[in-house]
Amino acid sequence: MEDWQNGGFGIYIHWPYCQHKCPYCDFNSHVSQEIDEKRWKSAYISEIRRIANSTQDRVLKSVFFGGGTPSLMSPDLVAAIIDEIKAHWIFANDIEITLEANPTSVESSRFKGYADGGINRVSMGVQALNDADLKKLGRMHSVAEAQKAFEVARSRFDRVSFDLIYARQNQSLDSWKTELKTAISMAVDHFSLYQLTIEQGTAFGRLYDKGRLTGLPNEDLATDMFFATQEICEQAGLNAYEVSNHSKLGSESRHNLIYWRYGDYAGIGPGAHSRLTLNGQKYAIDTDLMPETWLNSVEKLGNGDRTKTSLSPEEQATEYTMMGLRLKEGINLDRLNKLAQTEYLKDYSYLISEDFITEKKGNLILTEKGFPLLNAVLREILP
Repeated sequence: MEDWQNGGFGIYIHWPYCQHKCPYCDFNSHVSQEIDEKRWKSAYISEIRRIANSTQDRVLKSVFFGGGTPSLMSPDLVAAIIDEIKAHWIFANDIEITLEANPTSVESSRFKGYADGGINRVSMGVQALNDADLKKLGRMHSVAEAQKAFEVARSRFDRVSFDLIYARQNQSLDSWKTELKTAISMAVDHFSLYQLTIEQGTAFGRLYDKGRLTGLPNEDLATDMFFATQEICEQAGLNAYEVSNHSKLGSESRHNLIYWRYGDYAGIGPGAHSRLTLNGQKYAIDTDLMPETWLNSVEKLGNGDRTKTSLSPEEQATEYTMMGLRLKEGINLDRLNKLAQTEYLKDYSYLISEDFITEKKGNLILTEKGFPLLNAVLREILP
């Protein structure tokens, strides 16, 4: 068995367009008045066929349409991409096919078409259940519109997830607790709950550098919000199976688990990344960020990849550690050392004695105390 099979194989489709750019967002997203879907369809299909030539004997566990805002794609385009993928790979019996969506009334009106085309899970970017904060975050929906969109999604799909951002400007601990409990009352079976981070190159980043982004929580308040999130979700039966993701048993994001378990995935579209094992060697592959550049590469060269780099045993071990420790199940030490071809981690006995990590059944796992300190733990244990 090749190592990637421990995590499985998935496909990520990147749609790079949004109606507008949110001030906190550092994803590869662009605003365009005119989009030629026929051209995009041809490019996606060309790349699917090219990648299938080297991976077509694999069982496909997941397809994920991300962005950008994939719910701006026409249902016909989404269906055509799924049909092409189905023609080249064996679908797992429980394949997960997810589409990210904004919860506006315009986009939720397409949900029936997406379901008919093969989408079986929707991930909704709700971000806040407070109209004033939605406006600050640059979102184009209201709370009422988000709740309505969620109801429509639940009527069309068996599995619906949504995202919320906390540690927002001037947000109190009590208001976040109330908001999270409201979200849970909507019968969501999967949450992605992220602390607001200020990224360089974003509108928020520029405001922060000028001292004009006020009301951000201090570290103590942000930590209190993190632990309150864990407690409230756990009481509601939503397991924190990853640092920022909570779900009911069986509703975990199968696509993201491929990343965190260090499987293989093919990224298709501008700015998409891949990790693919080909002829026994794992490669890191990326693509051009600009939509027009990526399209031109596919059309003129027959290949949307920008770089393809073979990963050394040490690099693979590092990536597996960084991804796998995000999970409550942790990383398997035998697998790690096999990847690295050596005993890889630095001595971490004192982290065990201080209750930041633990070993259980051959796995290295972050404790409840260590979970919010993931990056600090990684700095201590990685060579």
